[in-house]
Amino acid sequence: MKAFIPNLITLLNLLMGCIGIYFAMQGELIFAAYCSALGIFFDFFDGLAARLLKVSSELGKQLDSLADLVTSGVVPALVVFQLISKDLVGLGPFEFSIESKTPWFAFLAFAITLGSAYRLAKFNIDENQTEKFIGLPTPANAILILILPFILKYENIDWLNKLILNDIFLIVLSLLSVVLLNMKVELFSLKLKSLNFKENKLIFLFLIASLVLLILLKFLAIPLIILSYILVSILFKKNTAKN
Repeated sequence: MKAFIPNLITLLNLLMGCIGIYFAMQGELIFAAYCSALGIFFDFFDGLAARLLKVSSELGKQLDSLADLVTSGVVPALVVFQLISKDLVGLGPFEFSIESKTPWFAFLAFAITLGSAYRLAKFNIDENQTEKFIGLPTPANAILILILPFILKYENIDWLNKLILNDIFLIVLSLLSVVLLNMKVELFSLKLKSLNFKENKLIFLFLIASLVLLILLKFLAIPLIILSYILVSILFKKNTAKN
């Protein structure tokens, strides 16, 4: 029974992804994003529970990736698909049918799902990613995309709304996700091994800067934090190599 607890948490992640798909197809993009965010929350705690209970297993690892593919791979793709396929942003319910005038290029949004699947499969067999990430993790990529409906609804900045609703921007974002997920760039780990500031200086500074950005910019801070995470990792790696 104890061994099943982490898997139960993982299944809750998968359930949230399935519900997120439903809301995304209904055009309720905010609710879809909330479901995905809750799934990502469960995704964090299933691994933690497995380590605390000392019941880590290959089954749990595979199940975790399958759940992540739905929550962080399918739901974000559907959100982008809906943003492209409708003239008015789907922040409320609207009808979707086979007769709807969906442009063919809207299906390019599912490049996010394909890139996520490939990234998760590589992660499962890559022994170099036990303590660090190579490429952007799928939950981080999902958050980068799922924050868009919140920016549209709550920030209400005209030029930014037009950018987010621009088809070219959304297609580029979808294809860029594939690159970010599978790029061969080592990202520094945010896991604290101790509370010693000197040993975890980079992590503490990054977290403090992220908190400041969240307070000042709210939803707009999320894309900046994720992109900064990638940039800081690249600069840190170059600096380490020189030393």
